[in-house]
Amino acid sequence: MDRIDTQGYRANVGIILTDGQGRVLIAGRVGSGGWQFPQGGIGREESTEAAMYRELNEEVGLTPGDVETLGSTKAWLRYRLPPRFVRREQTPLCIGQKQRWYLLRLLADPAQLRFDTTTEPEFNCCRWVDYWRPVKEVIYFKRHVYVQALTELGPLAFPNAGPPPQPAWWPQRWHEALS
Repeated sequence: MDRIDTQGYRANVGIILTDGQGRVLIAGRVGSGGWQFPQGGIGREESTEAAMYRELNEEVGLTPGDVETLGSTKAWLRYRLPPRFVRREQTPLCIGQKQRWYLLRLLADPAQLRFDTTTEPEFNCCRWVDYWRPVKEVIYFKRHVYVQALTELGPLAFPNAGPPPQPAWWPQRWHEALS
């Protein structure tokens, strides 16, 4: 099912789900204690939008009618996997992911979120957090992509005042990378 390009990047969609009140949803990975946005691979014949809705349902139990699409990133955002995460026995070799990110607003009752729509759920819990918090929560090698996605989509999430300022824990190198 994976779509891996000639450079070794697996096509993927990422989902930033907002509650419309400045918070975003992060989900807890089964068995690892890690937190991240819902995301997943794009099938060979699947559009990015179709993959996003499939992943939304598989990972957090929502349907297209439960959300409003506010926008998506203009281009693919990429990250490389650290060498210890590269599965060298697989063909074609995947060295990282290229992701198209979608910003969605939850229209449904948050109680509709669920993690049992597949036989092997990726997540077992979730929580609503301040807009920039996922950057601190996600595994280190995905952080720069989270910064890029949240920065690009922030004006759509906060159309009146713009996204909140970066928090005090935000490293100087991230400010420089966005300048």
